[in-house]
Amino acid sequence: MVGDDEVKVRAERARAIGLFRYQLIREAADAAHSTKQRGKMVRELASREHTDPFGQRVRISRQSIDRWIRDWRAGGFDALVPNARQCTPRTPAEVLELAVALRRENPQRTAAAIRRILRTQLGWAPDERTLQRNFHRLGLTVATAGSAPVFGRFEAEHPHDLWTGDALHGIRIAARKTYLFAFLDDHSRCCPATGGAMPGTRCDWPPRCAQRWPPAVSPRRSTSTAAQRSSMRGCYARALNLVCALFIRRHTGRRAGAR
Repeated sequence: MVGDDEVKVRAERARAIGLFRYQLIREAADAAHSTKQRGKMVRELASREHTDPFGQRVRISRQSIDRWIRDWRAGGFDALVPNARQCTPRTPAEVLELAVALRRENPQRTAAAIRRILRTQLGWAPDERTLQRNFHRLGLTVATAGSAPVFGRFEAEHPHDLWTGDALHGIRIAARKTYLFAFLDDHSRCCPATGGAMPGTRCDWPPRCAQRWPPAVSPRRSTSTAAQRSSMRGCYARALNLVCALFIRRHTGRRAGAR
């Protein structure tokens, strides 16, 4: 249960917030201004910082200022006073100060890590997003992204170490299906091998229809999404043949001669 003193403090804070809102919109809300003039004034108010009733520098969005003007016109000053139960900060200032000190001590600490520390020391911690907003407001963002390790990326060390390929259905030619193939070099991102085939035909490796590299050039390893789905493993010395055979078998029910 909230005591009488707490209720009084909350009511005073709510009234101070209402007064701050009124002072902010008072000039812009004057009915003597045209819509164009009011819009310019609201934009100017939203573009700069203001000192709130508690001494903090804050920015107010255009949407909030417009809403406060509408509330004042509809209900007067009382409409600008927030509910006393909602105007007290939910996160104690000393908790936020401790979080800021932890970030300043080690700028590489994430909000999640700081939240775990707070929970261990205090038995409670604010939401991770609350900490992130506070750090962003104070300019305590994590150090440059380039200094952090990047996960989830892969690139072959040298050209022709690995070619990655795939196949798709092409247009029908003389009522016959066609299959198109392409391989990308994982280091240079060039397309060294492309080709096409029809059911019952054999694909050479590298494809002779588009020799972007000399015939002697071949990858140390090659892989294909379609070939992997067929449980074929290892280094594919004749990867295009395997992909071609997979699609032909799937659509015609017979082998295409590629083994």
